[in-house]
Amino acid sequence: MSLATVSNVVNGYRPVGEQTRRRVQRAIDELGYAPNLGARHLRRGRTGLIALAIPELNNPYFAELAGSAIREAASLGYTLVLEDTAADRDRELALTDGSRRPVIDGLIFSPVRIGRDEILARTDPTPLVLIGEGVHDVPHDHIAIDNIAASHAAVQHLVSIGRHRIAFVGAQADDRQSAHLRLRGYREALTGAGLPFEPTLVAATTQFRRVDGLRAMRDLLALDEPPDAVFGYNDLIAIGAMRAIGEAGRRIPDDIAVIGFDDIEEGRFSNPTLTTISPDKERIGRLAVRSLVARIEGRPVHPPYDVRPPFHLVPRESTLAQ
Repeated sequence: MSLATVSNVVNGYRPVGEQTRRRVQRAIDELGYAPNLGARHLRRGRTGLIALAIPELNNPYFAELAGSAIREAASLGYTLVLEDTAADRDRELALTDGSRRPVIDGLIFSPVRIGRDEILARTDPTPLVLIGEGVHDVPHDHIAIDNIAASHAAVQHLVSIGRHRIAFVGAQADDRQSAHLRLRGYREALTGAGLPFEPTLVAATTQFRRVDGLRAMRDLLALDEPPDAVFGYNDLIAIGAMRAIGEAGRRIPDDIAVIGFDDIEEGRFSNPTLTTISPDKERIGRLAVRSLVARIEGRPVHPPYDVRPPFHLVPRESTLAQ
């Protein structure tokens, strides 16, 4: 039996007779043979490593997304390494130009502090796939949900349960961030529902953590007319806001309804459980890895594209009476 026949069975390259395939597979099982993926990648001039660069690894959304990407990479014979940029501009630039990062075959990147101009100025030939809403209109695959439409859905849900003074927590000054798009969706949904936009009901935060939601909600509760509903930029902010509401002796959702964004596991176990917008994190991770690997391996692929994975609203106790 030739080495070529064995190779074809191992790699599944071309048709091999069923009897021959069984003989080869039996020998493989008896010998305990496993392909050396590292050697295979080196033979092809690759490392077998791809990177996922995210702004905050301890954010549950990114941790869950990373899990999906790791599983998909492994299924395709690649090892995925994580890079935490801490949303730092210099670190993001160093990753995109290749000056300070491991030797990798490709990069999946969620930028926060750099934009279109920096991506277009990039000279590093390493394949790049973008996730999130940080950058648009660049010659790279871009995978992100429609933040405006998702925010519409969140606000419309609050309106549907009779809420009229709806706050937004998590506004940011940088219009490249997804917070800008979610705020835009919030404003457009208010207008569509015939409700006024009140700047006092928009609370800015420095970051997107629980404590930011806690502090912002305390300020909103101090208003002469506090909100009767809150849309948090993400679940962490919404959970922090719920803590502040509880401390003030207000009831959720009777006095103030709360909705978040991301559908992290913590929201399924909070008290009350958190209504949220659920992006398909599993699909985002899979699509990003598949797109990147296709570029790395030079398979015939489409021109750079903008993909909008689905999302759906998950109603729970924080907006629905128990």
